[in-house]
This record gives sequence, structure tokens and C-alpha cells, in this order.
Amino acid sequence: MSLVDADDIPPLPNALTVDPFRAVVFPNRVREARQRAGFSRLLPFSSRIPDIPYIRLSKIERGEVVPRAHELGRIADTLGIQAEDLLLDLDAPQFSIDRWAAPFADRRAVDVPEEVFALSLAAAIRLRRQADRTLTIAAIERTYGIAPVTLSRIENAQRPFARWNATTQAAICQMLEVPDEAALRQKLSIQAADGTLHAMVVAMQNPALRGQRMRERMVALRAEIANLRSGTVSAVAPDGQGGRRLPVFGTPLGNGLIARTPTGIMILEIGDAGSRAFGLRACRPTLGGGLPGNAIVIVDPDRYPVAGGLAVVDETATLGQDDAAEETQVTALRIVAVTVDRDGRMFGYSTSPPVEIAFDQRPSDHLGAIVAATFM
Repeated sequence: MSLVDADDIPPLPNALTVDPFRAVVFPNRVREARQRAGFSRLLPFSSRIPDIPYIRLSKIERGEVVPRAHELGRIADTLGIQAEDLLLDLDAPQFSIDRWAAPFADRRAVDVPEEVFALSLAAAIRLRRQADRTLTIAAIERTYGIAPVTLSRIENAQRPFARWNATTQAAICQMLEVPDEAALRQKLSIQAADGTLHAMVVAMQNPALRGQRMRERMVALRAEIANLRSGTVSAVAPDGQGGRRLPVFGTPLGNGLIARTPTGIMILEIGDAGSRAFGLRACRPTLGGGLPGNAIVIVDPDRYPVAGGLAVVDETATLGQDDAAEETQVTALRIVAVTVDRDGRMFGYSTSPPVEIAFDQRPSDHLGAIVAATFM
């Protein structure tokens, strides 16, 4: 990377203003409830919930990620309250995003030009991916070495360019087809000035759209919490115990896949799971700490996945690929987190290994929603 002479770089237009709340996707009452329960600091509280990593818990509290229903359930159980108590009414007259976010404000002085540059960079990368549909999350990691979590932070302007390490900076320049930082700043300055970035910046910082998405996520999460609240799972099925007896599958295969191998029976008391619902052992934390490997998820193959939730995808795995062994095709399953891209297309993501699956390219009978989870 070359050193940049600021005098040689035209400033980005002031019209590209920074929305201080753009990183907030799910405001909540976690911080308020934690402090009310006597936990003045997050770290000691986090030690009470070892299955939710501290970094993720911090992001949940700051509203930077959308929590899963079982995560809110674990937080609420630790605080001695209901999961619903952690949700906000975004339409309440007293709710204000600026008041809610005030306790999380970064106390460092804000470098406005660098914040604007980070925003322009985010818009430029989004436009680059929009123009080239082959630049999927997985493809970017393979080609440029930018991990999915890093790409997400770059595309959401969560960090000034100078705070990325030299390797990431070089990868960003390569992806945007410039030789160095000076050329990158020159290119983005021109694109900002001629209006190329304007529509994307507006889309990234649209308060009305952000509020709509928050409400949609709130509705979906309330439904997931209701499902968890109405269903309890036991790993053993004593004779005469009430509830539905569900088959449980799951032995680990390679590449994050799970073989549909019968492993037992569980009791499920839940009213709205379809007749073909079954339990599936996660086997490994393919979605990170939020869904540990000892989890058993309840899959309803008759229910289509929803954004913000979890899903299972039917795949095919080949066993015995050595020359001396006969190849065997087996039905395998993959647990993914569900999201929607900026064009409304639904995708499933796995973090370990990094996998991206376009749902609209899969038959609907190869997809099933996860409606509950338990941890053994």
C-alpha cells in the first residue's frame, strides 16, 4: 500500500452525510434489563451465559445484530424475566432511536471525512457486487481472502479504512480494481462527486426503510419466541409421557453436512409443528457460538424458512470417493441462517464452513424451517 498525500486527494462531497444509526438493526432492552438486574458491566453478565460469546452478546445489546429467539431466551432466563420483556415497541410515543443509542455512542472524536470515506467505500463495494453477481460472499472470501464477517463490516461502514490491517486494505483495493489507497480514494471521490454512489448511500441510510425492516424482524422474532415458549423438548421418551414423539437424526459428515442417521426419539410439546417435524443434532457449531454443536433443532419440512430465522437444506453427499472404494450417495442436511439480500432474494448462510445458498434456486421441498431448539 502506498502512503497518501492528503493534498493530492480531492475531498469527498459534504452531501454524503453519515447516519449515526445506520449500524442499528435491532434496538432492544437487553442493556436496560441487565443493569436493572444488578449487572453494571456486560463482561460479568456474559460469564453467566457461556454459550453466547461475549462479542456476540455485546452486538446483541448494541442492536448491531438480530438475535435468535433462543439467544433472547437464554438472556431472559439469566435475568429472571421473559424473552418478550427484552423487545421494544418501536411505535411507542416515547421511543426514540437517538435516545436509545446514546449510551452506546463511541466516546472517541469522530473523524467525519474518514467516516464519509468508509460510507463511500461501502457503497462502492455494494455496487461492485450488484454489477457482478458472481461476487458472492463465499467467492469474495476465496478470491480476495475477505472473511464474511469482515465483508459485512466493510459493507456497513462500521470501521474507518485506516483501522483495517494492510492485508484487508490491499484486498479491498484489488476487489475495486485499483493499485493502492491513493487510487482508491481518488476513484471514490470521483464517484461521489458525479453521483454514482448517491442512490446506494441513500438506500443504506434510509431511516424509513430501516424502521420497516426493524418492525419486520420484531414480528418474526416474536413469532419464534412464541414457538419456543409453547414447546419443550426432552431427549428421552419415558413410557406414557405426553407430547409428540419425534424421530431424532444426525451424525456428522464433512464440510458441515449432517447425515440423516436415526439417533433416537424425543418428546415435543408444541402445537403448530407439522406432521413431518423431526429433531436434528447440530453435531458442530456451523453457525458459530449462537448454535453450539450440542444443540438439537426441531425441523418442520412443511414450513418455508423466514428471514432472520434458521433453516435446514437437503443436500447430497458422496461417500467413499477413494479409487478403491465404491461411491455412495447419501441424503445430507445443512443448518443455515436465513437472510434476504438487497434485491429481496432469500439466502442461507453457514459460517463454518463458509457457505452461501440461494433459496430461490432450490426446490421448496428441499428446504425446511427450524421452529425450536434445545441444548443437551
